[in-house]
Amino acid sequence: MKITGSTSAEIFDRIRQGVRTGQLQPGDPLPPVRDLALTLDVNRNTVAAAYKRLVAAGIAVTQGRLGTVIRANEVLGEQEGTHHDSPLIDLAGGNPNPEWLPDPATMLAACRRPPRLYGAAVVNPGLERHARAWFSPDCPAGFAIDLTHGAVDAVERLLSAYLAPGDQVAVEDPCFLSSINTLRTAGFEAAGVPIDGQGMRADALEAALAQGAQAVIITPRAHNPTGCGLGVTRARALRGVLSRHPHVPVIVDDHFALLAESPYHNVIPKEAQRWALVRSLSKALGPDLRLAFVASDAQTSHRLRLRLAGGTSWVSHILQDIAEACLQEPRAARLPEARADYARRRRLLVDALRAEGIEAAANADGLNLWLPLAADSQAVAGELARQGWLVRAGDAFGVAEAARGLRITISTLLPEQARRFAADLRGALDRHG
Repeated sequence: MKITGSTSAEIFDRIRQGVRTGQLQPGDPLPPVRDLALTLDVNRNTVAAAYKRLVAAGIAVTQGRLGTVIRANEVLGEQEGTHHDSPLIDLAGGNPNPEWLPDPATMLAACRRPPRLYGAAVVNPGLERHARAWFSPDCPAGFAIDLTHGAVDAVERLLSAYLAPGDQVAVEDPCFLSSINTLRTAGFEAAGVPIDGQGMRADALEAALAQGAQAVIITPRAHNPTGCGLGVTRARALRGVLSRHPHVPVIVDDHFALLAESPYHNVIPKEAQRWALVRSLSKALGPDLRLAFVASDAQTSHRLRLRLAGGTSWVSHILQDIAEACLQEPRAARLPEARADYARRRRLLVDALRAEGIEAAANADGLNLWLPLAADSQAVAGELARQGWLVRAGDAFGVAEAARGLRITISTLLPEQARRFAADLRGALDRHG
């Protein structure tokens, strides 16, 4: 295809039209900046500006010395959940135990609220009061409260409120599947920050910010997939790093807050200009009740509300009614019992693995247990599948490179299953170690 144009906008539009009409295909290289500038008799900066806009729009991608090429079609990455018709015992899905989820029909019947119309308060007053009491110990004074359709929705809206496609976002490595997919589909670049048993490493975050990361997503506890959480010392170190970069938006994804055993340690420094603390209800009340509270500074809340004000984007008041009923009636949600049950099942598997000589993090939190591997994750997962177990291989959680490990969902694991799984895993590791 012949590229024409005398301005950066004309060059951009011509290439974009070529992609739309199929004249340019995914993977096709664009001419080097210097060559195209000579061909069109324009300044090199004109072509460079057009290419930069193509990259920002997600049409092209820069590959260093290999030049700029038309971006390949995105492939949707792995998702949470599994097919329910699988004959294997599901230890891969990442789902809560249905036994601990409230019955929405019963809760809705108990609400008896009149219909809400356009112009009604976006957040139920009762829910906002609950959120303010819940968030107050962990947020700077004067914070605003908003509601989104779950934590992933909150993260996407918050990033899009501040960033442009192509911007780097610092995330834990390994990283939550939905965060990886959200960044990819929105056109952002994940900058993997290594973690250890205490969560995101402060020195690695400092390096990521120095290399151009424009936002940070931090999981303070029950990190998915590893289950690790920030201690007091690590949280303080991360606050110190972020205080030196006050302009960088900080998103704290406290997705497991309602069920977490581990305490919350704040990472948001007082110097932060743009911040948000997100707490989801989906793990405790079920994926169908996709709600998340977002506490943030006033400017961030304003930008978030602009993205929620499109007429169909606010969270349904019916869902809010159910959530409010569950949170105000402890017997409906049974949160303490669910928290204790998940902790018991995690310890059950840790003990069973230890009996087979396999060490896993005993202080993990969340619905999953992470097992680091020296061997190939896919080979071990495949061996376990032949034994009747469905687990999640760690490869998909990696950012910089494939993560070697297994993520094992414990939410419905039974004692006898834990013992059998540990024995089968021991055998798989012996064969593939």
